[in-house]
Amino acid sequence: MSFRDLVERPDILLMPVAHDVMSAVLAERAGFHAIACAGYANSASLLGRPDVGLLTQTEMVQCAARMVEAVSLPVFADGDTGHGGLLNVSRTVTLFERAGVQALMLEDQAGTKRCGHMDGKDVVSAEEMEGRLRAALQSRQGQDMMIVARTDSRQTHGLDDAVKRANRYLDAGADMVFVEAPQSREELESIPRLVKGPVMANMIPGGRTPLCSATELQRMGYSLVAFPTLLTHAMAATAEDLLRELRASGDASKLHPRMMGFGALHEVLGMGGLRAKEEGWGRGPDRPGR
Repeated sequence: MSFRDLVERPDILLMPVAHDVMSAVLAERAGFHAIACAGYANSASLLGRPDVGLLTQTEMVQCAARMVEAVSLPVFADGDTGHGGLLNVSRTVTLFERAGVQALMLEDQAGTKRCGHMDGKDVVSAEEMEGRLRAALQSRQGQDMMIVARTDSRQTHGLDDAVKRANRYLDAGADMVFVEAPQSREELESIPRLVKGPVMANMIPGGRTPLCSATELQRMGYSLVAFPTLLTHAMAATAEDLLRELRASGDASKLHPRMMGFGALHEVLGMGGLRAKEEGWGRGPDRPGR
């Protein structure tokens, strides 16, 4: 199913953010219907740095393109602020669309963007964000790729302002909106009632928003819930524990029960299919009489 079809279903769409391409493959094997490629995971995996706007437009597009190539799931990508002025927004949309992304999020942060649950954010005016959306929507070649408008104004201007912005962005043509970092369950519950269109939520352990189950969020009226840092935090914790034990003991045999086996990882990464293709190409076509 397309991403648009998935978010229009009655059931809420669960969407993990892939830490890297291998975790995107694992998410597909686990049965998820869509994955996301986003700034925090990309910055951690590519640069070993937090999400403070260090990655370029080209790097973000390349990350998403590799995931599109590796899995058959729809990929949701993070377009940040559009990476500059309105012409940059236009090019950002064009590049992500060419990469095969099925949903692209653009936000109303100003200056150097930050993770939505960090301090030190600021936002542009609603009018400036509407300009970004016009540039995005008019640069999109078809209707297949959804444009998701995110507002970070809850932290800087309060919930009422964030809700007003979300409705303005829908009026400007956004396919879905995201009010980043509501700070209580009551705020989470109020957003789908007050916003006149599809809304998404994200659940970040340790973030500003209280954690709710997908079932609870569906009852509230959300169409999509993303899990932006789950895989990144899990991989970091597991790798750190294993490396500390290996440094202390120098004995990898004790760690094997906690690891995926060599053959199992080959299966995850598609070794069997690759070998079959290679052998088929090497044999060439069967010819009668030979």
